[in-house]
Amino acid sequence: MAHSITLLPGDGIGPEVTKATRTVIDAAGVDISWDRHRVIGQTAVERGRPALPPDVIDSIKSTGVALKGPITTPVGKGFTSVNVQLRQRLDLYANVRPCITLPGVETPFEDTDLIIFRENTEGLYSGIETYDERLEIADSIARITKRGSERIVRFCFEYAKEHGRERVTLAHKANILKKTSGLFLDIGREVAADYPEIDFDDAIIDALCMNLVMYPEEYDCIVSTNLFGDILSDLTAGLVGGLGITAGANIGNDHAIFEAVHGSAPDIAGQNAANPTALIQSAVMMLEHIGEVAAANAINQAVTEMYREEETLTADMGGEASTSEFAEALADRVSHHTGS
Repeated sequence: MAHSITLLPGDGIGPEVTKATRTVIDAAGVDISWDRHRVIGQTAVERGRPALPPDVIDSIKSTGVALKGPITTPVGKGFTSVNVQLRQRLDLYANVRPCITLPGVETPFEDTDLIIFRENTEGLYSGIETYDERLEIADSIARITKRGSERIVRFCFEYAKEHGRERVTLAHKANILKKTSGLFLDIGREVAADYPEIDFDDAIIDALCMNLVMYPEEYDCIVSTNLFGDILSDLTAGLVGGLGITAGANIGNDHAIFEAVHGSAPDIAGQNAANPTALIQSAVMMLEHIGEVAAANAINQAVTEMYREEETLTADMGGEASTSEFAEALADRVSHHTGS
């Protein structure tokens, strides 16, 4: 029986990396019925529609799962980020970003293997902002709730327990933000008491950032509030080679969206030059989520082999392959592993 999944190709390089990812998924032999929605973000606005059209939300509520390419977000003006809207409208409270070293990728560190768990729906991204024109003062409210804190920390611990992770670090700024970060830290300590088999500690965000770029091997699972988690996830992506190879997932109780965490790169759109690894790795997480573990493992193994052998890589990874050539070579390897 086919899995029904919403497909959001996005814009810029989105359609290209999405097509490449579908080629690889097909090679794994997974039967998927895609509900494709091309009109979203700037494309929708140009056609007089909301940046996040209602039919997209309806589709994800129906399928429960979406695969999403990058969508351009205007800076300082225009519509609210589609990514933020999706997370809030569907209550996708857990942003999960594994940062794992791929063989053959030159980085300052070897064998980095950590995961960022970011609260996805509140904090400074709640969108509660005001501007006093007379005083020329802008205010933004960082809303932290007990419920929101408890569920993201518990999600992190449950993930760690299920995947054999040994340590959880909670990132905060409770020394200065005593009410908001203080609440998050207090709740974190309460939840940690329910998981005595997993080591728990906490770290002030600025010190944590410094330590991550010096000793990333000391960390395993890191959980934090929205803004801090956003910064940490990009920082740790840099430890393993950048956003072009880093997967991302947004998960709630009823729905999940799997996405490349990089931008839409309009400067190379349409050139068949983008690296689709990030979205392919996100699709691996998606396949695990829907129970297609064998297919996920086959793709993950094939990606690891290609990077280890430095074969058929895209230009950003030192190779000469196009987007489609990378996808076809990877699909061949996946087919070999699955026998499909």
